Amino acid sequence: MLRGIFRGKRLPLAFVDLDAFDANVAYAADKARGTGKTIRLGSKSIRCEPLMRRILKYSDIYRGFLTYTVEETKFLADKGYDDFIVAYPTVQPSDIELLIRLARDGKSASAMVDSLQHLTLLSTAGEQAGVLLFACLEVDLSYRPFGTDKVHLGLRRSPIRTPEQALELAKRAQALKGVRIDCLMGYEGHIAGVNDDVPGQALNNFVMRTLKNMSVKELTSRRQAVVRSLKEAGVELRLVNGGGSGSLVSTLADESVTEVTVGSGFYASGLFHHFKEVKYQPSAFFALQVARVPKPGMITCQGGGYIASGPTEASKAPLPVMPVGMSYLPLEGAGEVQTPLQLAAGTPEIVLGDPVFFQHAKAGELCERFNELYLLHSGKIVDVVKTYRGEGMNFL
Repeated sequence: MLRGIFRGKRLPLAFVDLDAFDANVAYAADKARGTGKTIRLGSKSIRCEPLMRRILKYSDIYRGFLTYTVEETKFLADKGYDDFIVAYPTVQPSDIELLIRLARDGKSASAMVDSLQHLTLLSTAGEQAGVLLFACLEVDLSYRPFGTDKVHLGLRRSPIRTPEQALELAKRAQALKGVRIDCLMGYEGHIAGVNDDVPGQALNNFVMRTLKNMSVKELTSRRQAVVRSLKEAGVELRLVNGGGSGSLVSTLADESVTEVTVGSGFYASGLFHHFKEVKYQPSAFFALQVARVPKPGMITCQGGGYIASGPTEASKAPLPVMPVGMSYLPLEGAGEVQTPLQLAAGTPEIVLGDPVFFQHAKAGELCERFNELYLLHSGKIVDVVKTYRGEGMNFL
């Protein structure tokens, strides 16, 4: 069916199946409904403003953005949006100036911090500009099962791990003018982004789920202790953010969290297929044209080397999805200008110019390759929308 829909279109192209996309939006909202918590959009995993607008219109459970740069935050604010947390710290003068402009425009934007240096920079800038800048304190929720840094399971982000460390920094912030901590974020990336229900990997799945369960218990207790200590010290938090697409269920269960973030789950890219607690439907894809037939049972596509960021390994390559059973050649893989593929036995005839279909390993990085996304509904193209790149924006 997809070959017929896109035959004759300029390739490569990217598209989103709205039936699956909308199902993911409804799925996440249903998980949050009744918990008293809202869902913040992880913009880096979407990178398409019309689709983010579509999510926000679905339900008031969806509220606000977890952006990935200050420039992106200003871009969305200029489109009329509000309620931002900038997920990663920055010390660039141009970014600080944009934060000042957002404050002057009355926008709610909290910049991520994890050190006194971050806070001092914001304080000085805010005081000199005559505005109050807001900050979100990030707490590291990675798992250290032996209590030392020698075994560290999770991301390397904030150095703040304990209630004592968080409280010390918050007290230092209270003495600064021009800045105020008003949010807390604890992102359990090792829970949210690691598959634990991969077909054919029963032992590995068991190990991963065991580690996750142990880590969730520890990080939940620690996050609650941090929040409690800050509140007891008089730090007023307008929100406590946590989680990601893969940890949606466990994060929603934490009473100290007021909101969760979801991003990758809406597209359910190649690395987000196999979670035990959550199930999303793949919705974002790209298509390449068949440019050669080197021999029977093999095709070569034009382009396709859209490798995801992170450690270089096979899982970072795009996932061939249709026709079913395609596989890369080990000496070439997904290439900059050509991608040869071995076809499965019994694959229907493929001719030059036909599209074949893939999923990017990560969600938002797909949109860095394409100016627009075709939108499909009930097997028909119903719209074409611009990505950030299509709007002339490249933030990182």
